[in-house]
Amino acid sequence: MARSTAMKAAGLILALLIFTFFSLAASSSNNQIQILNAERRIDLSSHIVKVFLTLKVENVGTSPASEIFLAFPPSQADQLALVKAQAAIGKKKKKSYVHLDVNPTQLPDAPNGTKYFSISLLNPLSSGETATLEVLYILTHSLEPFPAEISQLESQLVYFRDSALMLSPYHIKQQTTFIKTPSTKVESFTRVEPTKFAGRELKYGPYEDRPPYSFSPVIVHLENNSPFAVVEELLREVEISHWGNLQITEHYKLVHAGARHKGVFSRVDYQSRASVKGASSFKHLLASLPPRVHSVYYRDEIGNISSSHLRTDYRKSELEIEPRYPLFGGWKATFVIGYGLPLEDFLFESPDGKRYLNFSFGCPLAQTVVNKLTIKVVLPEGSKDPSAAVPYPVEQRLETKYSYLDVVGRTVLVLEKKNVVPEHITPFQVYYTFKPIFMLAEPLMLQKGLVMQLISG
Repeated sequence: MARSTAMKAAGLILALLIFTFFSLAASSSNNQIQILNAERRIDLSSHIVKVFLTLKVENVGTSPASEIFLAFPPSQADQLALVKAQAAIGKKKKKSYVHLDVNPTQLPDAPNGTKYFSISLLNPLSSGETATLEVLYILTHSLEPFPAEISQLESQLVYFRDSALMLSPYHIKQQTTFIKTPSTKVESFTRVEPTKFAGRELKYGPYEDRPPYSFSPVIVHLENNSPFAVVEELLREVEISHWGNLQITEHYKLVHAGARHKGVFSRVDYQSRASVKGASSFKHLLASLPPRVHSVYYRDEIGNISSSHLRTDYRKSELEIEPRYPLFGGWKATFVIGYGLPLEDFLFESPDGKRYLNFSFGCPLAQTVVNKLTIKVVLPEGSKDPSAAVPYPVEQRLETKYSYLDVVGRTVLVLEKKNVVPEHITPFQVYYTFKPIFMLAEPLMLQKGLVMQLISG
């Protein structure tokens, strides 16, 4: 019993030592970096908030630094859809940008709830050296309608909450925050001097010499009538046919996620002056489709919807869709979009003999947030060993689908991701091997006496 107690005590001491070591290491890493200048530009033009961050960092320590940490408060942690970074190389006209890897990470000495991302530098930053980083991060569902309900004749007002000071594990010598508003109508905003509002821009700062983890909450109450288009669920099925066609079927559950509509809806008022008597509503969306698209359809549970316009050329295709009724806050619509594509534009063969599909990840609807995206890639019968190369973390699983005249079923690779924004639209690949189905199903054919039918057919 005494020996067991001693072993437990030794284990606790070891764990404490390891935790202390990593805490000191992280603290040391944070102390050797300081931010000479930080400039944030927050764009509130739509319901998708984009933040452009420029950091000039300096290594004031004695050892090289290979990564820079970004910190986000708990209020933004769940709203982060994307974080991207690049390094500026050269000066003025010769300046170029190089992509940097960004990955979520943890720091032992972090305040509760703070979320971190690590930016990996191209080359370690030596003592006394400086580097300039460009960061883009995107927030969803971060504009809170207030009032929560409005009538058809009212404009939509929202709250935006942030900090006048950038949350960072580093000492910041100088920093400034700019907030771009959709219009000049701003009801109120928190003042943290120096603060200036002119036109459509609210400026906080510059602020000098702020210690790590400085924070100064601000609230901006402003008008935002941009379409709050949110796809609650999007099921996108991509079916490959080796006969030369790629069939796309997309099932949408769309909602207006802004201030809920109250009172009655007057179509007469809406048609007379929709920009005033329904300013926060929207009645059409634009879908960007690949070139050479064909057999396009747009329908809902009732049937085909004729209010759509398709524009195509050799570079791209655009489908403007209009639901059966305009969408006000809280209103929903479900519909299906389908189209075909020539397989030769998207199916290729890798050097190791595998076939692979190169297609677009994300939602084709412009300025839309997708709460849950599911992409199902249906492979031809006889396909084996599928694998996906996706530039973002996704959940993957396999399913089997049976369609006309299938014998063993078709392998389906399922990809799932939450909180998807237009910036997620990038190519992804699905690799697989293929063997004709009559070779795989030969034993089954023999049992059923179908070999002669196969040969004669």
